[in-house]
Amino acid sequence: MGEGRDGASRAALVGFRTTLYGCLTRWGDALFELADAALCVPAPVGSVPSLSLEPVFRRSHGSLYKALARGRIDAEALRRALVTHRPPDWPLVFAVDASTWDRCDAETSPERGFYYSASKHSAGQPIVAGWSYQWITQLDWAPDSWTAPLDARRIPPRADTVAATIAQVRQLVGRLPDDGAVPLFVFDAGYDPIALGAGLADARAGVLVRIRSDRVFYPDPTPAPGGTVGRPRRHGARFACADPAGRPAPDAALRTRDPRYGTVEVQAWHGLHPRLQGRGRWAGTDAPPIVRGSVIRVAVEHLPKQTARAKKTLWLWWSGPGTPDLDVCWRAYLRRFDLEHTYRFAKQALGWTAPALRTPEQADRWTWLIVAAYTQLRLARGLVADDRLPWERPCDPTRLTPTRVRRGFRRLRAAIGTPASPPKYHKAGPGRPKGTRRPPRTRYPAVKKAA
Repeated sequence: MGEGRDGASRAALVGFRTTLYGCLTRWGDALFELADAALCVPAPVGSVPSLSLEPVFRRSHGSLYKALARGRIDAEALRRALVTHRPPDWPLVFAVDASTWDRCDAETSPERGFYYSASKHSAGQPIVAGWSYQWITQLDWAPDSWTAPLDARRIPPRADTVAATIAQVRQLVGRLPDDGAVPLFVFDAGYDPIALGAGLADARAGVLVRIRSDRVFYPDPTPAPGGTVGRPRRHGARFACADPAGRPAPDAALRTRDPRYGTVEVQAWHGLHPRLQGRGRWAGTDAPPIVRGSVIRVAVEHLPKQTARAKKTLWLWWSGPGTPDLDVCWRAYLRRFDLEHTYRFAKQALGWTAPALRTPEQADRWTWLIVAAYTQLRLARGLVADDRLPWERPCDPTRLTPTRVRRGFRRLRAAIGTPASPPKYHKAGPGRPKGTRRPPRTRYPAVKKAA
């Protein structure tokens, strides 16, 4: 049975590599070998030209940046391939978050914006100038850091983030099968839960967003008695998350035990909506819409690895078809942080933000190669041996981390081969004509969005 499972996993990996090669419509051989070089290099990718020293990259170092500048990738075909090769036994729970590719000093790079950064500061402020990429990854309940990226999209600074997120979620829902459970998309506190709920109201998708603990919501008002004159009421009694005495009894409750968080209590109130004003996103409308959803309160006994047994409370907003599954909701939000590990591995190990690229289109191509490389590592899980360091503990091959799978991918790649064609060797070109000079490149200031 083990050999049959390994054979199916190997066939899935080879099939994805073949499909990936077909998605590279221009300079495909160089792009494909560039992704293999990022997977096979022993150390973390710190410099893209150094990848030309890898034996799997059979071309000259000049082909690296040329492939990123002149290559073409069929992004829609690659998105369909990622959905086809997603883990079939994982739940339909997806994390959505954005990460910044900082390009603070790249004055000749267009479409840069200012974004928040917790680790880097600019002029004393926690902001950086660069490109913002939003990933959607499928999550698993297993206690590890693996995710399955299904989409990555760069959001320009002048674009409406909410509208771009709604379009990205809708397109992914259209690629997923419609005969199973309703997909649940989990967002952190930086997203507008009401705007997402209103934009995805007619979509087959659930939205779960973290909200502040001082939010105020309202149920539907009680019907007015007959003969009442005046405008009908739009809101019922006040529901304040920070006022435990004024909250009614929950419509649903769950109490469970978790080895990491202790006793977990989940309560939900259905049919609530906020009081919207006719400004901002709802400016110009006759009356702001009524966006109904569920307010979920999650209280855990303690956080992992915390000595003080202080009780922690979390508030979530859910909207979508049907009613929320409380056990899925609180676990899904906690698993959302696996996407942060994916971002860290993509940047530190695979060198996602390492290339000094000038145009955002080149950054888009490199981002797709990183997503495809990470997917190959997930498909290769269980096919490589545990190549551990002397101070590391042995691990089951089916439970290897992304870092350990990457260590053994070089030998696996030699066994499964490559669909890329060998290079056509020829003598060096004539180069730039003597006496010619390039004009100075155009400078592009970073875009600062108004509040």
